[in-house]
Amino acid sequence: MAAGYELTRRENKQLQRTVQDLGRLVPFSVFIIVPLGEALLPLALKLFPNMLPSTFEGQKSKEAKATLLRSTRKEVSQFLRQTLGESGLPVSQATTQKEEFSNFFRKVRATGETPTAEDVIKVCKVFRDDLTLDNLSRPQLVSMCKYMNLNTFGTDMMLRYQIRHRMRQIKRDDKAISYEGVDSLTVAELQAACAARGIRTHSVSPARMRADLQTWLDLRLKEGVPSTLLVLSNAYMYGQGSGEGYNQIDALIGVMSAIPEELYHEIELEVHSAEGAATNKQRLEVIKEQQDLIEDEAEQDQASQSSGFATPRDTDDIDEKEERLAQAQAEGLGKKQVSEMVEAEMELAKAAESAASLEREIHASSGASKEQK
Repeated sequence: MAAGYELTRRENKQLQRTVQDLGRLVPFSVFIIVPLGEALLPLALKLFPNMLPSTFEGQKSKEAKATLLRSTRKEVSQFLRQTLGESGLPVSQATTQKEEFSNFFRKVRATGETPTAEDVIKVCKVFRDDLTLDNLSRPQLVSMCKYMNLNTFGTDMMLRYQIRHRMRQIKRDDKAISYEGVDSLTVAELQAACAARGIRTHSVSPARMRADLQTWLDLRLKEGVPSTLLVLSNAYMYGQGSGEGYNQIDALIGVMSAIPEELYHEIELEVHSAEGAATNKQRLEVIKEQQDLIEDEAEQDQASQSSGFATPRDTDDIDEKEERLAQAQAEGLGKKQVSEMVEAEMELAKAAESAASLEREIHASSGASKEQK
């Protein structure tokens, strides 16, 4: 860095690990300064195992954590397959007007046909990360956090904030791995990269892990498939074992055929609006569903504020604006048209945030007036 050279992915990981370990050493100074404080050190490590720097973590501890994570991911995989399946929505021909969109959902839900990989990727691109996360139910958000080894406590907005933050980290890591090549990773680095993305690593050969990771990179960076759908598809595949008969495209079909009703209506309205075919009935239905979600989030936010915990805000898209401009231009849209679309989405996000804030203020004022009475 001092010489002006950019750090490689491995050097960047090493720097992050060293800084984190130095930060973890700070709490240990308390046990040294306080008389007889070292007697409480075993209890502190029992309650907060992540206090221990990575260089002091034993092999048994690593294996225990990996076993626990595998068990959790198997349970989450089964739960997501069940809940997403229960929340599936049958499609009627009267409400599907865009050819690719309607044909895909007709195949996977009505006729049982298997769509091509190209059709799956085209439809997956419509389901942006942020739109998908905003319409997942709380049980599905909690399961997704468990699968990604994240904290499961807090409101829905806190869970979405955590997932968005992790997705951005993975996206930056995807670019670094893609630039240096999957073959440049050691087996340990390969296992860590696959585990971070929810890709199976137990009883899987390094060659298979490299192939799965390369598939993730191709779908995410080259094809533009949202990372939220990729994580959900990995959860689907996790419950299928490590066999070769179930690939990423099959898992994406399973996820897409069982998306929540609110998400389907939101995407359907967006597709039809782009074609100028959206009806007032569709718009009204989506507004009602989104208003219900806003009210639920407002109640959760008010409860968290009353308990003294502030809910973090994160309205930025996981995919950067420049990347979305480049991707849309590659699909044949003009720069001005694409820029206007992105700006309109940002304005809608700001308007939704303002509406949610107003809703919380109304709830707070009504609650205060009731207490005064």
